[in-house]
Amino acid sequence: MFVSIFTSPLVQQARLQYQCKQCCRVLYSGNTVQQQQQQQRTVLGVAFWRASLQRGQLTQLVKGSSRLKMSQSNPADVKDWRALTEEDWKARLTPMQFEVARRAGTERPFTGEYWNEKRTGIYRCVCCGTPLFSSETKFDSGTGWPSFYAPLSKEAVKERRDLSHGMIRTEVLCAVCDAHLGHVFPDGPKPTGLRYCMNSYSLKFEPKESS
Repeated sequence: MFVSIFTSPLVQQARLQYQCKQCCRVLYSGNTVQQQQQQQRTVLGVAFWRASLQRGQLTQLVKGSSRLKMSQSNPADVKDWRALTEEDWKARLTPMQFEVARRAGTERPFTGEYWNEKRTGIYRCVCCGTPLFSSETKFDSGTGWPSFYAPLSKEAVKERRDLSHGMIRTEVLCAVCDAHLGHVFPDGPKPTGLRYCMNSYSLKFEPKESS
């Protein structure tokens, strides 16, 4: 079967990268280095999300799903989180939580519940309840996704190489249940210089109780 080279995934990816660069050139004009970096993260983040849509990763996108009830998982009733089946996870999670956390999907920027969350507290894994991040390391990255410069501990998360969408990235997962959380990039603030770009659908915020 003849397939036009102009519709091949590689050509489409090249077009996406070119369009991204063109947008960056317009946005960067007259801005400070910090503003340029923030705008670049936003443009690239949107490009990644569009690429995931093109690959069909968000096939279960539900209108208004950000208002759906959060996971009903009870950590005490599971001995081995990795032993749960896909059907088990579907029963515990909302459609978007499942799509993002268990199938490595990506929510739309500036739509997640926690991208602009400013309260003090802990961010847990939506699947197993493991404490992952603290509000103390959260910062405004300008990307539209909740961002942190460090996890609560090195043992809380794990990383692996991600070669999807024709790019080389570092995926971040929950160390207990292997839930997809997001990606980490080397363009964050001090003291780590890292940006843990997470999905709100993979997290469950636990606000600090006021004394």
